[in-house]
Amino acid sequence: METTQHWLKKYIAFLKLEKSLSTNTVSAYLSDLQKIIDYVGDTQDLLKIKTADLETFFCQLRDVGIHARSQARILSGVKAFYKFLIIEDYIQNDPTELVDSPKLGQHLPEVLSLNEIDAILAGIDLSVKEGQRNKAMLETLYSCGLRVSELVHLKLSNCYFEEEYIMVEGKGSKQRLVPISQRAIHEIQLWKYDRNHLNIQKGSEDYVFLNRRGAGLSRSMVFRIIKEQAALAGIQKTISPHTFRHSFATHLLEGGANLRVIQQMLGHESIQTTEIYTHMDKTYLREQILSFHPRNQK
Repeated sequence: METTQHWLKKYIAFLKLEKSLSTNTVSAYLSDLQKIIDYVGDTQDLLKIKTADLETFFCQLRDVGIHARSQARILSGVKAFYKFLIIEDYIQNDPTELVDSPKLGQHLPEVLSLNEIDAILAGIDLSVKEGQRNKAMLETLYSCGLRVSELVHLKLSNCYFEEEYIMVEGKGSKQRLVPISQRAIHEIQLWKYDRNHLNIQKGSEDYVFLNRRGAGLSRSMVFRIIKEQAALAGIQKTISPHTFRHSFATHLLEGGANLRVIQQMLGHESIQTTEIYTHMDKTYLREQILSFHPRNQK
């Protein structure tokens, strides 16, 4: 049985000699190939993959908000790999032949670059009472990839800062553990100084983020804050709290994180992925997020 390294050497030679691709393009193809390897679990399993498996893989890319152009690029790389397998007589039939390329004209959520996110956070006025709250809130939204409903309902009792985790209650009241970056923790701790001076209303004592009257934040208020801060940063994109969530997923995937890890962090549920979520090791999940999320890069 040929080793993974042997496969890769032959595939790199194929890309350079047969397709005359540049070094940068070859690196991009190999990066996309690694996503498929992570998905199936082993290079030998790539020989057995079916069209339906590949369609599920690309559906998952769409689920985490990967842009259609990025999907098309990944598909191009996958097709090149299976062409190589056919030429080398590893397989007889091409499983990518019937996989449709994504429609580039469809509307997909905007994704913010890391510089744009930093610009939004840098533009927050910390001299006003709600300034530190807004900074902590947006940092948490991006660092953890939360839905806006999960953000406004985040509870102090579900924050385990020493372990660098938060417990999130998602759709259908399903709970999940999500790693939180040290930067987000730092901003929340600073916000807690201001929070302690509020006259907190009954029933809101456990919410992390409160309005100036000491009550929980509304979804519409989070939308408004984000739109105002994006305008102050000179960002012309149409963004919402969900934009931070899609940016979280996109930046992780582009950084090399496993697609299955990203899905669990986002709390996505489906028939095909339920078993994956049940058996994934939480230490591994945390290591993946801390390794690949831009906020955790030292």
